[in-house]
Amino acid sequence: MKKQINEVKKKYDEKKEIIIYIQEKMSKSIIGQKDLIKKLMIAVLCRGHILLEGVPGLAKTTVVTSLANIFNAKFNRIQFTPDLLPSDLIGSRIFNQKNNSFFVKKGPVFANFVLADEINRSPAKVQSALLEAMQERQVTIGEETFYVPNPFFVMATQNPIEQEGTYPLPEAQVDRFLFKTVITYPNKHEELDIINLIEKGNKEKIESKLKLEDILELQNISDSVYIDNVIKKYITDLVYTSRYPKEINEKNKEIENMVLYGASPRASIFLMQASKANALLDGRSYVIPEDIKDIAIDIFRHRITPTYEAEAENIKSEDIVKMLLNSVKVP
Repeated sequence: MKKQINEVKKKYDEKKEIIIYIQEKMSKSIIGQKDLIKKLMIAVLCRGHILLEGVPGLAKTTVVTSLANIFNAKFNRIQFTPDLLPSDLIGSRIFNQKNNSFFVKKGPVFANFVLADEINRSPAKVQSALLEAMQERQVTIGEETFYVPNPFFVMATQNPIEQEGTYPLPEAQVDRFLFKTVITYPNKHEELDIINLIEKGNKEKIESKLKLEDILELQNISDSVYIDNVIKKYITDLVYTSRYPKEINEKNKEIENMVLYGASPRASIFLMQASKANALLDGRSYVIPEDIKDIAIDIFRHRITPTYEAEAENIKSEDIVKMLLNSVKVP
């Protein structure tokens, strides 16, 4: 245990300037979204993806563009619309009349950072094409299979206001996202800073100082962060309680009546991976219970389905997660 912690600490010390550099550059170009920036970095370290929900104009596009620019990575933005086809996303085979043969033209999904803007604007077949690439890290065009670049990160957005003409993502597909993060408006001071920044016209320029290899090295360090068996048990208790509340605690009858479906096994895996990344970003080479609590809501938000009774009482999945955290014993 001590050996692993010390080794990770040594590797972290060698790379902490990179983490500090990313945090500083991101915070200067994006005002008032510190939590989003951290969740974004955790997702990249975990090789995961984010589903982002928020009203227009909250710098959702800017934040992922800025991160891509820091690493000089290939970035593509895909605007999801009702008439979008899977081939518009992954690519297609095109006939060459000169050679009398087909060749493959890859789509915009072949990038290191992909922004799927308003993913719920397109039908299920288009959503599935993207989600397959996220899960399998590959797509099939014709009879050929192509791997997406490494690293590969997707941030999908959806607008909670306009529901007309949308195609909500099925729970089984939403489950493939590491986080579902909800962002809100900036406060008055942050909004004033945004106005001043735009007025001056000197928006922080993102330099391509880092390389993609730096992401891969940070991912490997994050994988090596130590997590004790006691913390692992805490993770499994949380996930198991979301499915069978009364088996963990007899007092959880209230929670049982609120949960229609509990969290999937992906929740356990992602809690472990994301807690390691959270610890690393906080400068630690080991996981503590607070790491779990920091990320629990964004991990569980889209994996716990409230009952109709709970929804009628305006109880959301976030409220249920908070109750779970209070009911499960912290190590």
